[in-house]
Amino acid sequence: MTSTSARITAVDTYDIRFPTSRELDGSDAMNPDPDYSAAYVVLRTDAADGHEGHGFTFTIGRGNDVQVAAIGALRPHLVGRSVEELCGDPGSVNRDLIGDSQLRWLGPEKGVMHMAIGAVVNAVWDLAAKRAGQPLWRLLAHADPEWLVSQVDFRYIADALTPEDALHLLREGRTGLAEREADLLERGYPGYTTSPGWLGYSDEKLTLLAKQAVADGFTQIKLKVGADLADDVRRMRTARAAVGDSIRIAIDANQRWNVGEAVEWTNALAEFDPYWIEEPTSPDDILGHAAIRRGVAPVKVATGEHVQNRIVFKQLLQVGALDVLQIDAARVGGVNENLAILLLAAKFGVPVCPHAGGVGLCELVQHLSMFDYLALSGTTENRVIEFVDHLHEHFTAPVVMRDGHYTAPLTPGFSATMHPASLAEYRYPDGTFWAADLAGREQEA
Repeated sequence: MTSTSARITAVDTYDIRFPTSRELDGSDAMNPDPDYSAAYVVLRTDAADGHEGHGFTFTIGRGNDVQVAAIGALRPHLVGRSVEELCGDPGSVNRDLIGDSQLRWLGPEKGVMHMAIGAVVNAVWDLAAKRAGQPLWRLLAHADPEWLVSQVDFRYIADALTPEDALHLLREGRTGLAEREADLLERGYPGYTTSPGWLGYSDEKLTLLAKQAVADGFTQIKLKVGADLADDVRRMRTARAAVGDSIRIAIDANQRWNVGEAVEWTNALAEFDPYWIEEPTSPDDILGHAAIRRGVAPVKVATGEHVQNRIVFKQLLQVGALDVLQIDAARVGGVNENLAILLLAAKFGVPVCPHAGGVGLCELVQHLSMFDYLALSGTTENRVIEFVDHLHEHFTAPVVMRDGHYTAPLTPGFSATMHPASLAEYRYPDGTFWAADLAGREQEA
C-alpha cells in the first residue's frame, strides 16, 4: 500500500488498569483509592511503513468502562480516512469529532466524550510524528506558524485570542529557537515531584522521599492536603524540616474545599511558605478561584488538570483567577486544544506548569512544555512539569529524568506507546494480572 493511498483500517481500544490503590500511590483528599488506569486507543493503518498511532486518556479505575466505550463511539469518523490527509491536518479530525452533533450533545466539549476525543486526537499526532521521524515536541516547534494557527479552534475564545494574535505570538516565539533547542538537549526541562506527598503516606515515608527528591536534583516538591488541618500542619512541618527553606513546597487540595475554607486552610499553612495552592475548589468555579487568589496572596493559585476546555481557561485568565496554569495532556481535546490553551497563557503572560503523573501523563505533557519553551514562551523561569515516578516502565519510550529535569525525548512520536506485554497483562478484566487476581479473590471467598 503506497503512503498516498494508505487508510486507517482499525481503531482498537483497551481498558488498562493498574492496582495502585493497594499501596496508596496517588491517594489524596478526594481520591483515597485510585487505581491508575488508561482508556487506550491504537489507530492501525495499511501503510507500508507499519506505523500506528497510540493515544489514551487517564482515569482512576471503574470510569474506564465508560471512557473506553466513548472512544469506541468515535470509530466511524476514523476508519477509512486517508492517513496522509489525517497526519497533514490533525485539526480536520479534531473538528469532525467535536462537530458530531449527536455526541456533542453530551458535552459540548467537556466530560467523557471530550476526553475520548482527546485520546483519539493525541493518537493522530503520535502517528503524524512517527511518520515524520520526529518527537512531537520538535515537530511542533519547527512547524510553520501559519500551519499551527490553522490547527487551533478559535471558536469561543476569539474575544481573548484572535488568529492574528496567535500568529504574532508564534512568529515572535521562534526568535532564538535554535539556541534554546541546544539548551534543552543539554539540560532538559525542569520538573518537580509529587512522589513524597501522597496523603496516605506516613511521616517517615514522606521524610525519606522528600530528602531523596532533593538529592535527585528537584527544587520543588508537592504535598496533598485537605483531609485534616492538624495532619496537614504536621505534614507541612515535617516536609519543610526535611527539605530546608530553599526548596519550594506546593500544596494540592484536589478540589476539596469551599471558597472560604480554601482561604482559611491555606492561610493556616502559610507559616511553612507554600509556593502554590492547587485545585483549592471546584475546577468550574472561576470567580471562586479569583476570590481565593485575593485571599491567600502571596501564595499562588494553580489549577487546570480538571479544567474541561479552552473556554474555561480563557475565563480564568480574563478575571485573573490563577497565577499558574496547569494543562493536562489528556483532559481536554488533545494537542490541538492544548495549543489554544498554551497560546492563551502566553497572551496573558501566565506561566504553564503541567499536571502529570498517572499513567503516561509525564510521557505526553513533556512534549507540550518543550514546544512551549522552544517556540512560544521562550523561558523556563517559574515553569516546571510535574513528575511522579509511577508506571513509566510500561512505555516503550519512558520519561528519563536527570538532575531534576526531563530529558528531551528523541524517539519519533508522542511517547504514548505502551509495551504489548503490559497491555496483555493489565487489560481489564481478562489480562493476566486481573484474571489471576479475580481467581485469587474467588478462592479466598
